Amino acid sequence: MLKKDPFGNIIYLKKWLIRIFGFLTHRRYKGFNSLQIEGSEIIRELPENGVLFISNHQTYFADVVAMFHVFNASLKGRRNNIKNIFYIWNPKLNIYFVAAKETMKAGLLPRILSLVGAITVERTWRDKGKDLEEKKQINPNDTENIKKALDDGWVITFPQGTTKSFSPIRKGTAHIIKQHKPIVVPIVIDGFRRSFDKKGIFMKKKGILQSFVIKELLKIDYEDDSVEDIIEKIEYAIEQHPSYLKVIPQELLDQDELLNKEREY
Repeated sequence: MLKKDPFGNIIYLKKWLIRIFGFLTHRRYKGFNSLQIEGSEIIRELPENGVLFISNHQTYFADVVAMFHVFNASLKGRRNNIKNIFYIWNPKLNIYFVAAKETMKAGLLPRILSLVGAITVERTWRDKGKDLEEKKQINPNDTENIKKALDDGWVITFPQGTTKSFSPIRKGTAHIIKQHKPIVVPIVIDGFRRSFDKKGIFMKKKGILQSFVIKELLKIDYEDDSVEDIIEKIEYAIEQHPSYLKVIPQELLDQDELLNKEREY
């Protein structure tokens, strides 16, 4: 009962937290809204550890919670759906997600969610909600913790490091891929920004069709691909390459998001 994961979290407590949050949040994706899933068969074919999921990012927490639902439902034999919430009763306990330290310390709920599997890292380019003129040094403990999580199980990361669409991919993710050579699984999500507030805690609107697409494993030459090559592959895999801006109808973009893109490109 007192067995711990590699980060010192009690596994028995972790299991109950996943169960509780699973039951509390299920209707946010099946009930109040509808989660359309593609590619669940890919999840069932993955090994027990050494897997890195990369995804675009739309809210702080709702994206990660959806992944816990989809992964566990897929492993319990659900095909592209999260019907029958009891798949969460015996969840996969070695799923971790990378999150900014400042985000996970901002309130009681994020601190509780940290116990589920957060790998907290210090942002090198941002502090207290503001971009830094000079980047901070990468904390070596952060990359070591990600390696530790990959050795133990699956890791979810959002390589843009922000919920703003079409933000640049951070080099740290590419370095992790090149150094630790994980299996890389791209995921593309949509509809979460319309469903939830920015934090992903409160619902803004019901009846939204959310999409969750698990794509084929990313093909990477760990030895010969440069960091820049890997970044470009990530951009295309999670559909955040600048070229995608040319094919997205303008009326589907939120005004704030459009302004951000115009400033960056």
